[in-house]
Amino acid sequence: KTTNVVESEIRTNVTMADNRTMAQMLQAPMKSNQFTGRQDPHNHLRFFNKVTSTFRHLEVPNTTIKLLLFPFSLEGEDRIWLDKEPPRSILTWEDLLSKFINQFFPPSKTTYLRNEITNFLQKPNETFNEAWDRFKDLLRQCPHHGFTELHLLDTFYNALNPNDQDALDSAARGNFLDKIPRECLLIIESKSKVRYSRSRFTDLRENANASPPSSSHSNSFDLQ
Repeated sequence: KTTNVVESEIRTNVTMADNRTMAQMLQAPMKSNQFTGRQDPHNHLRFFNKVTSTFRHLEVPNTTIKLLLFPFSLEGEDRIWLDKEPPRSILTWEDLLSKFINQFFPPSKTTYLRNEITNFLQKPNETFNEAWDRFKDLLRQCPHHGFTELHLLDTFYNALNPNDQDALDSAARGNFLDKIPRECLLIIESKSKVRYSRSRFTDLRENANASPPSSSHSNSFDLQ
C-alpha cells in the first residue's frame, strides 16, 4: 500500500482493453527488472519509462500512469522506503523522480560526476572516438547533471588535443563553437563514425574473427 502516492489504489485499477489493470500489465516486463537498490537508478528509470510509454488511457496522462505504477517496479526494502514517505508528499511524477534519485543517487555522487564532466580531458593516445564515448558515458551516469548542451559542447571541445580541435574546426568550416548545438553534435557524430569505421576495417583486416567494438552514437545529449 502506497498511501503517499495520490489515489494510487483507485487509478491503478483502471481497466485496459483486455481487462487487465495497468499494474498487472506492468508486472510481466518488470518481474525480472525490479529495482533492489543495487542497480543504477538511472538505468531502472530508463527501462521503466520504456515499458510505461506503451501504456495508454484516454483519461489518464502518461505521467500519472508512471507515478501510480512506479511502486510496482520496486522490490523489498526499496518499496518500504517509498511507503515511509510522508502522506501526500508525492503529488507528481517529478516529485517521485526527485525523491527516488536523492534516495539512491546521493548528492555526493552527483557532485563527483559533475566534477568529472567539468574537468574532462582527452587522455594521451586516446582517439577522438574513445574520448567521445567516454564523455557520453559520464553523461549517462549523471543525466541530471544540469549542464546545458552549449556548456557540454564547450567542455568537450576544449578537452580535446589540438589535432582533434582543428579537425572539428575544419569540419565546421570555421570556429566549431560558433555553430548551434545541433550542428555541433552532427559534426562530432560524423567524425566519430568515420574514425569508428576506419578502426573497424583495420581490425577486421588484421583478424577475420575479431568482433568490432560496440559503440552507440547519438545526435543528442539526451541520453536517457
